[in-house]
Amino acid sequence: MIQYTICAVIAIGVNILTQDLTLLMYHEKGSVLLSVANGTASGLIVKYLLDKRYIFRFQTRDIAHDGRLFVLYCAMGLITTAIFWGTEFLFEWLFHDKLMRYCGAVLGLCVGYILKYHLDKRYVFITDNMSNDDKPTEINAAHGK
Repeated sequence: MIQYTICAVIAIGVNILTQDLTLLMYHEKGSVLLSVANGTASGLIVKYLLDKRYIFRFQTRDIAHDGRLFVLYCAMGLITTAIFWGTEFLFEWLFHDKLMRYCGAVLGLCVGYILKYHLDKRYVFITDNMSNDDKPTEINAAHGK
């Protein structure tokens, strides 16, 4: 649990930092949406790499397998992204304040990451349901196999 929390905090930090940097560089209409999209993308990549290595201890066979796993990871993240974006934009609408919008983002990400862990554990980082071509080179230690 502690490792997952650390990984989540790192990904949240990357997400919020990317949002803030985007807003510093772009001030036109749609800048908030662009910043949230950029933050989501950067946080997603960081979270995937951290989850794969430190949480699920999952190794892919090759780059194609890693690509398929990342697509599945992203698919599981659609629901959690909706929670995160919904909460962030709700706080923006309610408070019209960047700091409060970021508070909404952090709240939405925390709730989303709790759900995402269970989705990833059940549907993404598994070895039982993979074909022989898709099985990782190292057995998934998180599943005790």
